[in-house]
Amino acid sequence: QHKDAYQVILDGVKGGAKEKRLAAQFIPKFFKHFPELADSAINAQLDLCEDEDVSIRRQAIKELPQFATGDNLPRVADILTQLLQSDDSAEFNLVNNALLSIFKMDAKGTLGGLFSQILQGEDIVRERAIKFLSTKLKTLPEEVMTKEVEEFILTESKKVLEDVTGEEFVLFMKILSGLKSLQTVNGRQQLVELVAEQADLEQTFNPSDPDCVDRLLQCTRQAVPLFSKNVHSTKFVTYFCEHVLPNLAALTTPVEGLDIQLEVLKLLAEMSSFCGDMEKLESNLKKLFDKLLEYMPLPPEEAENGENAGNEEPKLQFSYVECLLYSFHQLGRKLPDFLTGKLNAEKLKDFKIRLQYFARGLQVYIRQLRLALQGKTGEALKTEENKIKVVALKITNNINVLIKDLFHIPPSYKSTVTLSWKPVQKADASQKRASEDTTSSSPPKKASAGPKRDARQIYNPPSGKYSSNLGSFSYEQRGGFRGGRGRGWGGRGNRSRGRIY
Repeated sequence: QHKDAYQVILDGVKGGAKEKRLAAQFIPKFFKHFPELADSAINAQLDLCEDEDVSIRRQAIKELPQFATGDNLPRVADILTQLLQSDDSAEFNLVNNALLSIFKMDAKGTLGGLFSQILQGEDIVRERAIKFLSTKLKTLPEEVMTKEVEEFILTESKKVLEDVTGEEFVLFMKILSGLKSLQTVNGRQQLVELVAEQADLEQTFNPSDPDCVDRLLQCTRQAVPLFSKNVHSTKFVTYFCEHVLPNLAALTTPVEGLDIQLEVLKLLAEMSSFCGDMEKLESNLKKLFDKLLEYMPLPPEEAENGENAGNEEPKLQFSYVECLLYSFHQLGRKLPDFLTGKLNAEKLKDFKIRLQYFARGLQVYIRQLRLALQGKTGEALKTEENKIKVVALKITNNINVLIKDLFHIPPSYKSTVTLSWKPVQKADASQKRASEDTTSSSPPKKASAGPKRDARQIYNPPSGKYSSNLGSFSYEQRGGFRGGRGRGWGGRGNRSRGRIY
């Protein structure tokens, strides 16, 4: 009987500012009493959501959750998602709050609206909908985020992941790894498989394509925190050994100022501790060993075929060697007779000479670094130069411990070290003590047989050149990739443009 009166309210959206303000309040208020006018009512409210007057728009948006009943809810969620493109901060906050309130009424219905816009909406809407999920889902209570809801998020996310930019991929990994149901071993395994799929580990690796390299690194970074003794990194480590290491020198990156080779070696080192049974272990260990040799020079007097000929001092790349030696030490545990049984005697002798030469240089470096840092505490250690020296000391101590292990007869793989860019764990205290004693931790006595004066001449680095001699220490370089994300990761096809209310 009041249908005509309600129709008058609906027509108010065509009136002046006062009529519109009243309509914005009364259309939702009496909405439930006129199911046969539901479509007209929602459309009228939408007109108000797009009004030129910001106060009318805000009022209309604030009331939208009242329309989210039954079958209308996914549509309201879809509309609110599109309204996320607003540049008015108060309006944007109202949209966020409205979405959260209908989330609590029906999470799956709301997600349906969000994902339909992520898959088909305009770029700005897609971007903000993904951001909404990545920031708001974790704030919702458990009774809203049920197992069923989490499964729905995973299923829909997989559809989106078929075509994403690098930045979107990172956000989706944040969304998925925050889901309670994926915190289990099985859940983390699923996530690793998702990342492996995204990294496309079946494809031929093209080191000269910056997008191909960037994609692999982005994906690997997402996978690293998921690995554990139960969730293995084997697939990634295998791919790095077979395809990336042999092409290390040819790698290109879209990120300026990034030491891409060191970045790759650090990721390999982090993954190597969680590698399971590898099919071509010996062949991959050989590739790792060969790459390590490239950074372990022969002493100048031992060099043949002109390598290091004359008395030119070979450059010691400590950062690279730490990563390669650590990875070799980790994988070597799985094939402990690699050095003694798989290499010929000549090769092993050559390796030991290189190790010995490197170790001799290390001792001098460690002494110099300790001397430079002696008595420095607190603020003094925070200067840029001293920070570099502290990390340099971690690196050189780590290499020292690992070389010592390989000098055992037969080689040992028992020592544990914390990679220089990782936070130190308490368990490493005893090891730190071992490496404090430079005389006991130096390799075989033969190493000090040569006159110490020569060693000092070879290894006395000019002051202020630690960073160039020791490679780059700042692991914060990772942040550099943020600027490069999204390059070449699919153009996402020609999605429809414009509103699809």
